[in-house]
Amino acid sequence: MAQVAADTLGLPLERVRFELGDTAFPQAPGSGGSTTAASVGPAVQTACSRLREKLIVLAIGDSNSAVSGMDEHEVTIEDGWIFSQRDSSRREPLSAFASRQTETLAAAGEAKPGEEQEKYASRSFGAVFAEVRIHEFTGVLRVPRIVAAYSVGRLMNAKTALSQLEGGIVWGVSQALFEESLLDKRYGRFANGNLAEYHVPVNADIQNIDVTFVDENDTTFNPLGARGIGEIGITAVAAVLANAVYHATGKRVRDLPITLDKYL
Repeated sequence: MAQVAADTLGLPLERVRFELGDTAFPQAPGSGGSTTAASVGPAVQTACSRLREKLIVLAIGDSNSAVSGMDEHEVTIEDGWIFSQRDSSRREPLSAFASRQTETLAAAGEAKPGEEQEKYASRSFGAVFAEVRIHEFTGVLRVPRIVAAYSVGRLMNAKTALSQLEGGIVWGVSQALFEESLLDKRYGRFANGNLAEYHVPVNADIQNIDVTFVDENDTTFNPLGARGIGEIGITAVAAVLANAVYHATGKRVRDLPITLDKYL
């Protein structure tokens, strides 16, 4: 949290500190279930906003500051600078102002579920479409294209969000077409408990994946506008591939993985 705030405000990291209770680190839920960014993010946002407000008040009261004596509503902080919104000449680097401070700058923030969760759906959702090609004579199945669109609220990081969903789709292809644990019922052990016999897709098995996002900022869910991404990339892929195989062959496969012996 401290690193996020320091980067956001352009302050030296040693001058930024966050406290929540008496713990060394702020309390937070576990990292899982697509909850972390959507629950921890608003708390970080609140703490940063409070720190920003405190910095503005301190700068206005600092006789050496470029915004000394101004009204709070006239001063803002952006891109590592503190400046007047009315007079662009009254500005200085935020790091220069922070270097004159003798006390540690601290702010705290928290986020809790509100009444909105009882009134609105808060889950991310998406739609997935797939094209499959099955060789007429050999029955070999290929997936040349998967197209998916997702609604996940505000994107905190477009690159990592895209990678998360593309990776989930690859997992879905693996689940649908490759992965299978073979249990030796005599001894209760898996017979293919190694990467030589437990099949997963390689580069040649994954072709064109096209992911797009619904452009939205879901502030009804939380002030940050972000919802979870997590596992949503994998959930529909096996189903859409099974439907595509049915459309191509007329055979409904209900057991994964979908292998050629099940639809020939």
